Amino acid sequence: MAARPETNPVDASAPAIAAPTATFEASNGYRHYVVWLLFLVYTCNFVDRQILSIVIEPIKREFGLHDWQLGLLSGLAFAAFYSTLGIPIARLADRRSRVNIISISIVIWSAFTAVTGVAKNFWHLLIARIGVGVGEAGCSPPAYSLISDYFDQSKRATALSIYSMGVYAGGALGFVVGGQIAHVYGWRAAFFAVGLPGLIVALLVKLTLREPPRGFSEQRAATTHEPVAFKKLVTELWSRRSFRHLSLAAGLHSFAAYGVNNFYSPFFMRTHGMTIAELSAWLAFVVALGGLTGTYLAGRLCDRCYNRTDDPRWYLWIPAGSLLFNTAFGQLAYSLDDRYHALYALIPFVAMSAAYLAPSIAATHRLVGLHERAQASAVLLLILNFIGLGLGPMFTGVVSDAINSYLASHGVAEQQAQADGLRWAIRVTIMINLWSALHYFLAARTLREDIKASARA
Repeated sequence: MAARPETNPVDASAPAIAAPTATFEASNGYRHYVVWLLFLVYTCNFVDRQILSIVIEPIKREFGLHDWQLGLLSGLAFAAFYSTLGIPIARLADRRSRVNIISISIVIWSAFTAVTGVAKNFWHLLIARIGVGVGEAGCSPPAYSLISDYFDQSKRATALSIYSMGVYAGGALGFVVGGQIAHVYGWRAAFFAVGLPGLIVALLVKLTLREPPRGFSEQRAATTHEPVAFKKLVTELWSRRSFRHLSLAAGLHSFAAYGVNNFYSPFFMRTHGMTIAELSAWLAFVVALGGLTGTYLAGRLCDRCYNRTDDPRWYLWIPAGSLLFNTAFGQLAYSLDDRYHALYALIPFVAMSAAYLAPSIAATHRLVGLHERAQASAVLLLILNFIGLGLGPMFTGVVSDAINSYLASHGVAEQQAQADGLRWAIRVTIMINLWSALHYFLAARTLREDIKASARA
């Protein structure tokens, strides 16, 4: 196989790459800085997104909420605006400065996170979560597009996996920082503490992140400075069988992942009697170790297998295989009676759950042109988040309430009914991953043909 034109993204001694139509240059050291800065952005993104999950039980008690309302706050209220606004923002990102869009978005979501701390009722919480969703809609599509312009296809999944590690770094920080602050100062202080530092990150992005030309990583220029019409892009993407199965696979896994992840804290508090202070430290450890390891290794493994075989199907086979193991470890973790055994079993569960996102984005970018990457990412995220983030927590909450009511009507004590209802709801949700794995395997069957059919400048 012919040698790749790009050097390793972590090799700071490699030569710079010049854009084909401009004087723009970026050393490998700077590209390394770019992807880790975007990792920091995504970390802040997920700290602010996930802080709700660690303090959800105190909020439930203060406002007297049901599990379905908790699912609405942590799922649909955020996802509806996050997903739909991602489309016009992504189209703007394919035409205008992605750096400016990311900077403004950080300011918006950070401000609304802090505002959550002054909520007086359920509706105030709902509005604040919608505001966070509006701001965070401008993060990932522009970031994915920037990364693809800095890293060519032989290293792209690794770079995207570094960015995607922000999901788990942010989740871990949210658990430990939010949990400890909430334990000492109350849940409202936790939202202030994690929201305000985002303003500093926004300034750092604006001042140090440079906008590369489209096609910089491929060392070629786009034939047009305008992206195709959005309707045409969606039509072309949806005409590819591989993308249809890929988007459904990612959406179904997201459904299961968010349906479980958003109830980590309530489950261990109800079933294992853990306090918010003890639990926050444990969940930070579990999410950081499992999530960071699984995300990075999946991207590296995909790139290594692709570079050895020149077969892009590895970007779908590896997520599919990981979900089979994810299902097994999840059923184990949520069936164990010992809290520490359950927490340790969650580490490989989280690692296998983390393996899907970067390879899915990398595969999607192979199906579109240079000026459609942000929009293609937004289309995938729209499907992924509406199915997953929008419906997953709601599904788990509704099933939990239903089982809880059934058990209570048959004489089970209220505390036990709530614990068992959530345990079985989570175990049902985890099984959705098998359906997701099937669609990843189906997507791989036509990926190579679809890449050839969709190739264009």
